Amino acid sequence: MTSRYPPEGRLLHTPENEAACASAGTLRRAMEEKTVLEGVAQLCDEGHNLLVTVGPFTGVIPREEAALGIAEGTTREIAILSRVGRPVCFTVEALEEENGALRPRLSRRRAQRAALDAMLAGLRPGMIIPAVVTHLEPFGAFVDIGCGVPSLIGIENISVSRIPHPGQRFRVGQAVYAAVLDLDPRAERIYLTHRELLGTWAENAARFQPGMTVPGIVRGVKDYGAFVELTPNLSGLAERKAGLAEGQRVSVYIKAILPERMKIKLLAIDTLPPLDGPALLEYFITQGRLEKWKYAPPGCVKVGAETIFA
Repeated sequence: MTSRYPPEGRLLHTPENEAACASAGTLRRAMEEKTVLEGVAQLCDEGHNLLVTVGPFTGVIPREEAALGIAEGTTREIAILSRVGRPVCFTVEALEEENGALRPRLSRRRAQRAALDAMLAGLRPGMIIPAVVTHLEPFGAFVDIGCGVPSLIGIENISVSRIPHPGQRFRVGQAVYAAVLDLDPRAERIYLTHRELLGTWAENAARFQPGMTVPGIVRGVKDYGAFVELTPNLSGLAERKAGLAEGQRVSVYIKAILPERMKIKLLAIDTLPPLDGPALLEYFITQGRLEKWKYAPPGCVKVGAETIFA
């Protein structure tokens, strides 16, 4: 399913896509077989129609065919305008001529409809799928899960370690993985989660040993100390030290790791220069299907986060 309808940009330079866009004959075959292809949107005209590079040709996606919901008024025009200069998926609807040149008429909406129908029918909670981050809001990250079909990873589901904004974890254009949290066929929505793919407490803690000094990010400052993120799914408590502030990057000395209490005791050593952007994510699982995920290690007196994929 995800290979047939990948996030936009994944098909563009494949041999299959380039061959299908190469001539009138191959475009006709793609039209007859309803194959999803990709090109690059050159511009959006005054009528909000997209002109798209399709091999040696320039195709047009009429405004109402540019995205699901445009015709119904449920999708904003920014969904069209924001595609300029970017890859767009489409099906070929007709091969027309204009001023003696072939002008394919295309539909992004039909490609999105096929992708969404396939996902609503075939996905199940717990399935892991690829996605691409399209834009970030304070409440979460919007991602393309196939042919430009959008879904949302809520900020609370991005990682176990709390962050003030999704931009602390993702950047626009980043390829990520997500797990299907739930589906609502009536509303045609697919809900995603991300934190379960970044490892349990034990999986993350296994990377560290007492006596190590490692970098981290201050995520919270209290009277009794500072919470320092070591990985997106692992934080420890550093002893109180003057000058520590949220968002600061620091080096910390690991004093103790206590699995039975799900605690890591730290000592802040020094401040570090900030990173240029979000740190590279390390996934512990990128395929298959989860049935249940439990963050806390066995025998821990704390409950910890838990997800059951119904």
